[in-house]
Amino acid sequence: MSTLIELKDVCKAYDGQNVVDHVNLNIEKGEFVTLLGPSGCGKTTTLRMIAGFEKPTDGEILLDGKSVLDIPPHLRPVNTVFQRYALFPHLNVFDNIAFGLKLKKKELCREVKGFWARQKAIKALISEKVKKALKIVGLTDYEYRNVTSLSGGQQQRVAIARAIVNEPQVLLLDEPLGALDLKMRQEMQLELKNMHRRLGITFVYVTHDQEEALTMSDRIVVMKNGIIHQVGTPIDIYNEPSNAFVADFIGESNIINGIMLEDKLVRFAGAEFVCVDSGFEKNQTIDVVIRPEDIYLMDEEKGQIKGVVISSLFKGVHYEMSVIANKVEFLIHSTTEWKAGEKVSLYIRPDDIHIMKKEKNSNVINAKVLNETEIEFADGIFNYDKKTFENGGFSENDYLKEEVKISIDFDKIDLTDYEDSAPIAGNIVSSIFKGDKYQYVVKSDNGFDFFVDTEDEYDSNDRVGITIKPEDIKLERIISSK
Repeated sequence: MSTLIELKDVCKAYDGQNVVDHVNLNIEKGEFVTLLGPSGCGKTTTLRMIAGFEKPTDGEILLDGKSVLDIPPHLRPVNTVFQRYALFPHLNVFDNIAFGLKLKKKELCREVKGFWARQKAIKALISEKVKKALKIVGLTDYEYRNVTSLSGGQQQRVAIARAIVNEPQVLLLDEPLGALDLKMRQEMQLELKNMHRRLGITFVYVTHDQEEALTMSDRIVVMKNGIIHQVGTPIDIYNEPSNAFVADFIGESNIINGIMLEDKLVRFAGAEFVCVDSGFEKNQTIDVVIRPEDIYLMDEEKGQIKGVVISSLFKGVHYEMSVIANKVEFLIHSTTEWKAGEKVSLYIRPDDIHIMKKEKNSNVINAKVLNETEIEFADGIFNYDKKTFENGGFSENDYLKEEVKISIDFDKIDLTDYEDSAPIAGNIVSSIFKGDKYQYVVKSDNGFDFFVDTEDEYDSNDRVGITIKPEDIKLERIISSK
């Protein structure tokens, strides 16, 4: 396959804030590629830039090797299917699908001589193309139905037929199944995959639904905060996530803090486990990822670590159980039920233990030392400990009233419900459970992101205050000097 779509260092900013941040991506001819991520990650904005509805702030978008930045949407070889269908309620199915073809009448059947002969040829061609599109989407004999009389799934098929009738090189689909119920959504996933095979054109699909992405895609592009975190096949994304965010977002995972003791030996949950990973430093802190279906429960004396079942739910095809082992909570999927309160042991095979480097362990922030006791960062004023700074090799004369770079470990930030008593406050914007603690991202009211590790449980969008003990603010370096 050859490359059809190229995004080169593409950025899109609103009010100076990048919602798509230096995205680089190649999409091959005939591929089914899904842009996947939570709300606000930049996936729809990226799709709209490919369609031409938005213009990049920076970077290049190429189709078939040629820049399309100055080509308006209606002249690009792409068509878009929207979540809300955008059908014309006063037109029947046939006329909705034929609408785009009728707008291009001047370009059709130019080889036919004579006005009336050409009009007849155009009419026949439009009818042929519409019927072909209806056959592809499984709506043969529906051409004269009123679109308002159709079900949601049927209306979505009409929207897809209208998009493919012009035979675009690329079909862009912006969460097209979001308005359908679960059963219809699952049916349409298979229909879309079959349509892709029959048409042989490139599909670029946007969704926040992991199941849709895993079911339909040749490749998945996982995004967060305008950045691509991983690109790969569904199997690669699921089995080998690149970081804790991808592991947590794609399916369910046990994500646990660990230490890589040496090559192929890791310690987590109070025990040592053989794994298959190597190339880490000795005693390097890492994230351990284990899928719930890869943990085996057995009698108390047979496994690697002992635990107690604290809950068991029947989910239709498996039991979902929570087990506490060495103060770490594991989520486990099994076709065999173990009841709450039963003592068990856990067994994990080496190749089911996935080791990932931590992206970072501390918050690194620019700050201003105000005086001998106070430091300002993230638009808040905190107390700091002179001894901590001086133990790091810095003298007071070096850093006083200077711009500096400081660090605060994730587990050294305290969250409080009493935000008025804290130097700064903000909202919980994301969370990952790591077995014995939660890792939150708190966006302060002034737009600063703080990573926080804590045992306390909060919900998304909860308001919290941020406090930090003076001795936990570490000086990394001095930015400005006298």
